[in-house]
Amino acid sequence: MITISPFKALMPPPDKVGLVAAVPYDVVTREEAAEKAAGNPLSFLRASRSEIELPAEVDPYSEEVYEKARENFQRLRSQAPLTVDENESLYIYSLSLNDHRQTGIVAAASVDDYDSNAIKKHELTRKAKEDDRTRHTLALRAHTGPVFLTYRPVPAADEIVRAAMQTDPLHRISADDGVLHEIWRVPEEKGNILVTLFRDVPALYIADGHHRGKSASRARASCRDQNPGHTGNEAYNRFLSVIFPADQLNILAYNRAVRDSNGLSSEGFLEKVKAAFQVETTETTMPTLKGEVTMYLCGQWYRVTFPVNYSSTSPVDGLDVSILQNQLLDPILGIDDPRTNNRIEFIGGIHGPEKLQSLVDEGLAAVSFGMHPVTVDELMAISDADMIMPPKSTWFEPKLRDGILSHCF
Repeated sequence: MITISPFKALMPPPDKVGLVAAVPYDVVTREEAAEKAAGNPLSFLRASRSEIELPAEVDPYSEEVYEKARENFQRLRSQAPLTVDENESLYIYSLSLNDHRQTGIVAAASVDDYDSNAIKKHELTRKAKEDDRTRHTLALRAHTGPVFLTYRPVPAADEIVRAAMQTDPLHRISADDGVLHEIWRVPEEKGNILVTLFRDVPALYIADGHHRGKSASRARASCRDQNPGHTGNEAYNRFLSVIFPADQLNILAYNRAVRDSNGLSSEGFLEKVKAAFQVETTETTMPTLKGEVTMYLCGQWYRVTFPVNYSSTSPVDGLDVSILQNQLLDPILGIDDPRTNNRIEFIGGIHGPEKLQSLVDEGLAAVSFGMHPVTVDELMAISDADMIMPPKSTWFEPKLRDGILSHCF
């Protein structure tokens, strides 16, 4: 049984929402965040990446950064201004990019569901990033970046969402990356029906936002320990989420580039790959089928096909990213642990094959690999088996924006 709750969203006014809304904190570097926020005092990056307002030598995990985040958040609340909605509601968040559209339900998800694994995970979290977002959440007393969740579709819920979208949206933003973001409020009686429908949903799955989910759990534990009157009904027992039907998600590949050929000549490396895989030159820059990758080496694209005996009944070992890692990156290129090895770079599919080619052509990588995207079914199968995906296996696009709706506690 899944518990979702309406909440009083903190939001900017319609005429300022385009200035406030910002890309997620973890998809930009400090320098990129500073560039995006330049000249815009209302950018939510000033709260989510507050180190951009501090000297470059300041440690991004120092207490000064979290105090600046709290200060900037309070300034945004007064200057934008950000105001708390009058009534507890569920909301609808629609993302449109080119011919793709996905529409999710914005709700306060249950930390209890996260802790009990009713909200399933497929990615390991790193303590440094957990610590960072937990401290940030507690400094702001708010969840400002939503956790991107998915679920197996419920037709009755889809009907309610579609009906609620027939009115004018609360917010509409055409972002600089071409994504159209639209927000609606769900009428109270329809929201109550959605809450009831989700009680029969067996599980939610984290698509993106594992560190935000973990930090919500840790922030709740901290608040509970400091509250002798804890009841379990406090707002800190819930966190901001957007929940999309699985059949609407758009997963792009997460590609790879390796900086050197592990002491091999280009010819020697290529011979080793040919000894393990079927290899042929191609004009195609990205794979069209599961079970193959494209490889760019010395100005030439190759199609690399996995032999059938590399298939696996394990939902993790059968992933293309796993086969590439276990059969090529590790034994041939010496990438023993992709989580820690600094010779490998991961490139989100939004950047396209041009990025893979340019890294090699400019001498920044010796070889690059284009991957076939992981499917939602594969993600769910791994989560259901309580297993962990290899790092950087999925790139979801388009991405939600911070600061449009926040959940305060």
